[in-house]
Amino acid sequence: MRVLRLLVAVLLLAGPAFAVQPDEMLSDPALEARARQISQGLRCTQCRNENIDESNAGIARDLRLLVRERLVAGDSDGEVVDYVVDRYGEFVLLQPTVTGVNWVLWLAGPVMLLAAGGIAFAYVRRRSSSREQPEPLTEAEAEKVRRILGE
Repeated sequence: MRVLRLLVAVLLLAGPAFAVQPDEMLSDPALEARARQISQGLRCTQCRNENIDESNAGIARDLRLLVRERLVAGDSDGEVVDYVVDRYGEFVLLQPTVTGVNWVLWLAGPVMLLAAGGIAFAYVRRRSSSREQPEPLTEAEAEKVRRILGE
């Protein structure tokens, strides 16, 4: 029974596995919480779709330390993110901004979907209108069909 309780306690305490090492953590809990919040929105440049808080890559550790360093220096959350984006580009953001050149990327999917729908609609419409109705059989052809069918 004691082992079962221990197992349940361990499972309940098991949370998300963060890669943040104890030596990276800030002593101020408020600053550490801000650092974690910022880290959740920054992409590891090596792991691609993993935030730097969860990544074990060396570059992710460097980014975590950079975020904490900027917070300790007194930067706001926005200034920290801007600093990282200035150094690594917008690719480092897990949620890219919808400004400037990114409008093309955000709109490309819906525009292509609408274009494909328009092309499909035009194709189906042209195809259905281009079908010619067969001419009715002449009396001689109808007689020949009746003879073949044995009517």
